[in-house]
Amino acid sequence: MLKKRHGSILKRHGSDKRRRGSSSSSSLSVELELLPHDVIELILERLPVESLRRFRSVSKKWISTIDSPRFQSRQLNLRRQSRGHDLLFVAYYEDPPDDVAQHALGSSSSCIYRTVKFPFPNVLLCYGSCDGLVCFFCIHTPNVVVNPATRWHRSFPFSSLQRLIIDKGPPFASGDLTYELGFGKDKLSGTYKPVWLYNSSEFGLDNVTTCEVFDFSTHSWRNLVASSPYPILRFQKPVYFDGSLYWLTDCVETKVLSFDLHTETFQVICKTPFADAPRPSNVVLFILDDCLCASEKTWPTQVIWSLDSSSKTWKQMCSIDLTNTFPLFDRYGPIPLPVAILEKNKLYLHGRNYLEPLMLHDLNTKSFEVVSTPTTPGDCIYYFESLFSV
Repeated sequence: MLKKRHGSILKRHGSDKRRRGSSSSSSLSVELELLPHDVIELILERLPVESLRRFRSVSKKWISTIDSPRFQSRQLNLRRQSRGHDLLFVAYYEDPPDDVAQHALGSSSSCIYRTVKFPFPNVLLCYGSCDGLVCFFCIHTPNVVVNPATRWHRSFPFSSLQRLIIDKGPPFASGDLTYELGFGKDKLSGTYKPVWLYNSSEFGLDNVTTCEVFDFSTHSWRNLVASSPYPILRFQKPVYFDGSLYWLTDCVETKVLSFDLHTETFQVICKTPFADAPRPSNVVLFILDDCLCASEKTWPTQVIWSLDSSSKTWKQMCSIDLTNTFPLFDRYGPIPLPVAILEKNKLYLHGRNYLEPLMLHDLNTKSFEVVSTPTTPGDCIYYFESLFSV
């Protein structure tokens, strides 16, 4: 009876919202208050973040419930199971329009594609998302972690690498720039950690590779004793998956390198499925369909592989004919990034050059469709809405 009751309430809430807009929130909260609180929790954790933010004003007990880590974890897990991830396009504004507030969230007409606008000068890169949080790297201003759904944000200070870059300037003249930032959560302790991995010899330091970890629980950076066994491939964004960060190595036989955020140790996972010593702009690591994946562009095709986590072997997922995307994607530019796969046969690809589009590729019919063309530089990432903060 309770399951039927709260199911009908949610159904009625949907129709109320279409008829009366925001007034439906008040009517739903009144109806929910007639139920036991454990049933209220079961209903609330199935609601989107926007509704939960409004329902925090109902009572102190609801605030306590919605703000609890246990509730937030359950809400995020249910969203993953019921809907899957969204796509988030992060747009950078050096001189933002007047109607774009700091960390304001805008939405496109699609239910899976959202845009968040950041009016920060010198924002260079977005380093992916973890449990609804997004990490940004800035050169001359502190780094920042943002929850686009709740508009919560928190900055964290410069690393020693950033201070070296500010003092000395990046070593662009050498052509050997290899530092990268990763961001993820230790799945055992729940602690979020940005991680710098860089070739410190380029800055006149002794060791070849150095790793710095920022721990939000102590709000401080620290150097790790363990260093990477290999330098990382130039201009490769790391990816976060299942408690670890992953990079491609820059060596004769390119390998997949992991950094476990719990043990804070490096490990070589396996060799890559493509040729040795590839051009950095022609290969990429990413997460697709809850698997660590790799892709290589060898014109006119782009091949995508997924890694079997148990056997550490690669399986080819698909091969894309890039001639069908020309001239929407730059033939000589960086490899298009696969950002999501839906219904097992609809692949989203985002161009990584200036203002390249987000495209939908049907793996069965081999057709392409332009989903969105950005009007400002930015990055497209997969993303889950959550209530989390750090």
